[in-house]
Amino acid sequence: MVAILDKAAIVIYIMTSFSKKLSFTAILFVALIAIAVTVLIFRPRSPAPAQPQSDYKVEVVTNGLNHPWGMAFLPDNSILVTERPGSLKLYKDGKLMSISGAPEVFAEGQGGLLDVVLDPDFDNNRIIYLSYSAEENGRKGTEIYKAQLASDRLVGGRVIFKVDPKVPEGANHFGSRLVFDTQGYLYATIGDRFNYMDEAQNPESHLGSVVRLNKDGTVPEDSAYPNGVFVYGTRNAQGMILHPETGDIWIHEHGPRGGDEINILQKGANYGWPKVTFGIDYDFTTISDKEHAPGVTDPIHQWTPSIAPSGMIFYTGEAFPQWRGDLFIGTLAAQHLRRIDMNGEEVAGEYELLEDKGLRIRDVEQDPEGYIYVLTDERDGQILRLVPVD
Repeated sequence: MVAILDKAAIVIYIMTSFSKKLSFTAILFVALIAIAVTVLIFRPRSPAPAQPQSDYKVEVVTNGLNHPWGMAFLPDNSILVTERPGSLKLYKDGKLMSISGAPEVFAEGQGGLLDVVLDPDFDNNRIIYLSYSAEENGRKGTEIYKAQLASDRLVGGRVIFKVDPKVPEGANHFGSRLVFDTQGYLYATIGDRFNYMDEAQNPESHLGSVVRLNKDGTVPEDSAYPNGVFVYGTRNAQGMILHPETGDIWIHEHGPRGGDEINILQKGANYGWPKVTFGIDYDFTTISDKEHAPGVTDPIHQWTPSIAPSGMIFYTGEAFPQWRGDLFIGTLAAQHLRRIDMNGEEVAGEYELLEDKGLRIRDVEQDPEGYIYVLTDERDGQILRLVPVD
């Protein structure tokens, strides 16, 4: 919003320069027009056409969520949902209920209670994992909490991972998506914490990386780096998914002004940030003059201008057979759900869904019936469900 107002001030100056004797009412009118024009000019755009609405319809599952961030389906098709201010909710039988026992969080800026994922053996052990931002001695960073879900509360909870280093400044870029691979290892995206982006080129730091852990938070013996870093050189990845056929881990991450990326993780790889980027800084200055460099793994796809991606699934269901194998990604700045037609690792086409609703899409999941669910990142957040048109 600040950036929009700054640009609007320039537009106002240009528009009022043609007349030195405007009344207050006229200046106010010019200001409102300038802001509207600036929003239209500088709103993030994407080249994707709209997905025909004859292909799907949207149902409201529930509302009343406070900036929901992550969700996970339980075996009975109920849904665990995290709220960024710090609450864990369960949607079941048409009602939202609170789950006690979540960890205390640092809930400022982009921080708070973030992702949730089930243990691969959840049917037997009822274990879940939560990622969140925490404050400790004035320093903040990402942590992972492991606990057992017992009816309306978490029991036996303990912290199994703390980012190193935690830093004193800022409330942005905590990363925090969680995914298990086929071998039972837990992956977590760790943001660069914005003011510390150079740390992303240091694999001895967790900042700007994806870590791989055992279920108890210890580092696997075959780790790429002793601290659990699996890959480094990432900025702020808020989407991560296991490929249903290859078993590879895919992530997408926020660029600055441009340069959002999709990457396939390769053990020990450097993805370049901030040494290499397709984007520029928020003040329009150059971060790097390189888009490629030796020793840096290129993304398989990038978006400039940014769409601000968050949440991601590979669609594998029966409800929309024409979409099987496609990626679905929520967008925050672009405010739509994006379908990406994939041909192996190649992007064959992109389409926008929910583009008419003007909602920030924070997470995307698929239920056992193949319906697509999204979380809207709003003060009165919703769970929406996409179903086929009858």
